[in-house]
Amino acid sequence: MDWYQELANKIGKGLLTFPVTHFDGDLQFDEGAYRAHCDFLLQHPFAAIFAAGGTGEFFSLTPAEVSRVVRAAVGETSGRVPVVAGCGYGTALACEMARDAENAGADAILLLPPYLVQASQDGLARHVEAVCRSTGLGVILYGRDNCRIAPTTLEALCDACRNLIGYKDGIGDIELFVAQQALMSERLVYIGGLPTAEMFAAPYLAMGCSTYSSAIANFAPKLAFEFYDAILSNDTQRTSGMLERFVLPYVDIRNRGAGYAVAIVKAAMRIVGRNAGPVRPPLEDLQTDHFRELEALILREIEVLKS
Repeated sequence: MDWYQELANKIGKGLLTFPVTHFDGDLQFDEGAYRAHCDFLLQHPFAAIFAAGGTGEFFSLTPAEVSRVVRAAVGETSGRVPVVAGCGYGTALACEMARDAENAGADAILLLPPYLVQASQDGLARHVEAVCRSTGLGVILYGRDNCRIAPTTLEALCDACRNLIGYKDGIGDIELFVAQQALMSERLVYIGGLPTAEMFAAPYLAMGCSTYSSAIANFAPKLAFEFYDAILSNDTQRTSGMLERFVLPYVDIRNRGAGYAVAIVKAAMRIVGRNAGPVRPPLEDLQTDHFRELEALILREIEVLKS
């Protein structure tokens, strides 16, 4: 087994944490608070930490800030688990960011969709291959929005790029996902990547995807692991109870505003006493009535959520 396969196996063996990026009142990166949060998360048995990912507001960070976030995560993690760095935008910039993540000591990159444009399968393949060839790190491709990879394209990329180790699904197209799995089930680690992934954990597990990224873990790691354990043990009574009691009402609030998938996490962190600051524009923080509703939900579950 080579290093890339070992890395994929490590990432695929358990629940994944995608920490938010902490900002101060002037919307500047608060490295001390971020590092303290990484240390808090790593007191729990996460399989990997993803720095400056979607939940970490990658889209609002400059390349220099992404580098600072990744270096902070690498420094705080100190080899306890793999660090996966956010990477994206156009091909040239993505290659530059991949090299910088490698210099920072990351283990892999999460390649987010290319900026803005719609592209053909050949164009997407050339983009992914260029980024893979720019670095010795493992690469996890994030399929979502304008990066919809056909199964045959993904298969060809795996043949061409030895360091392509994973695929994170943020599309939720069951037919597409099953077709990708049928071709490449043994080659890649598959990660559930839809917002509030707990909502989709059971069907993803049935399709052979045993890990996902939990944004809820930022403010409720105990609850996140209880849910994950219930999913793996097929304890439908326990998962149904947690969905009904907390996850579904939480998602209902999340759906009240555009961009709330990140804002609600930061709001929840503030409520449980782990303030990460505001979100950056163009995102907006929760409206007051939505915040109060979330606060009431969390206060009802506070002992579990603060653990």
